[in-house]
Amino acid sequence: MSEALMRVGVCGRKFPGVERLGPEGVLAATARLGRAGVFFRTLTDMSPDLDAGYLAELRARADADGLYLEAGLGKVNPYNISEETSVRDLGDGDHLLGMTRMIEAAAAIGITELWADTANYQRHSWGLHAVDRFRTDVIWDEQLAAIERYLKRLAPVLRANGCRINLETHEEITTHEVVALVEAVGPDAVGITLDLANVVVRGEAPVAAARRVAPYTHQTHMRDIVLAFTDEGMERQIRACGDGVIDFAAVLDVLAQHRDGRGPLNLTIENTMARDWNGIPLHDPRWQAAHPQLPMSDVLELVRLCDLSEERMRAGTAPGLDDYYPEPPSEDWALDFICRSADHLTAVQTAASAEPAESAQKEIS
Repeated sequence: MSEALMRVGVCGRKFPGVERLGPEGVLAATARLGRAGVFFRTLTDMSPDLDAGYLAELRARADADGLYLEAGLGKVNPYNISEETSVRDLGDGDHLLGMTRMIEAAAAIGITELWADTANYQRHSWGLHAVDRFRTDVIWDEQLAAIERYLKRLAPVLRANGCRINLETHEEITTHEVVALVEAVGPDAVGITLDLANVVVRGEAPVAAARRVAPYTHQTHMRDIVLAFTDEGMERQIRACGDGVIDFAAVLDVLAQHRDGRGPLNLTIENTMARDWNGIPLHDPRWQAAHPQLPMSDVLELVRLCDLSEERMRAGTAPGLDDYYPEPPSEDWALDFICRSADHLTAVQTAASAEPAESAQKEIS
């Protein structure tokens, strides 16, 4: 794997102290850290009113420091786009027009790969209905059909501006479903943002999930996980890359196999400052029925990763679930989360790049 194929950056929305720093400060801090770039979750994180002059200034600042600049749009599910009123405001009450204006603003400053998600993790409940997948007022298949129709309405705008919208492997959607949406609308207009930590919430194994989406992956969110058994199934906890059980060497190798001629893939570290609890209720028949495409091999791999996680926590080689995050949350700790993750991903790439040379040397010897 060539290091040039991938660059490690940070998430602008979750960067420690972002409220104080603002977009310019986040870019400057990222440059000081020696990271490769910044992903802003939405264009409105950069400029709430899409001020063309200010967006161009941010682009120039990023270019001056050699940083990549990525951004996103928001939700594309007509059943929950009302949760993001800022997009509707940009379109004078029309969400599709608001998205169009965001796409045009992004294209104007050379941002063509645009993140989006299909629903949300609803914090009003920690049970089965914590994700929109299990809504009973409108079933998930109906939501997926509406998402596809909405994306097809956006597709001409995306193509006209040379942009692509990349659906995140979010907590509510499976990799099979994301791939189906890409193929239904067209991979020139729709791609994938791979978030490895999220796929396990849908019972999917990280490496297997990466294989399924790699051909269409154009953006990423990089985090690690540990798992623990519960009465309902499992619990997922987010950790810094290298502090958990995801095999990043295998994942990055899979992603690298699809980068030829496509430019570098940006690895965005999505840090967190507090315990992130997500249940995986494998034993619930309703949960099982909602995952008809889930391979048994993925579930068995999750069980193996859960065993590995618990073994490490029992042995004291990894902190327990209640011991990993500081109380109260600390900006310094979050910054260390970013640096540890970046160092781990860089080390994995460096080791992979050295392997062909080492193999060639052995053959010569």
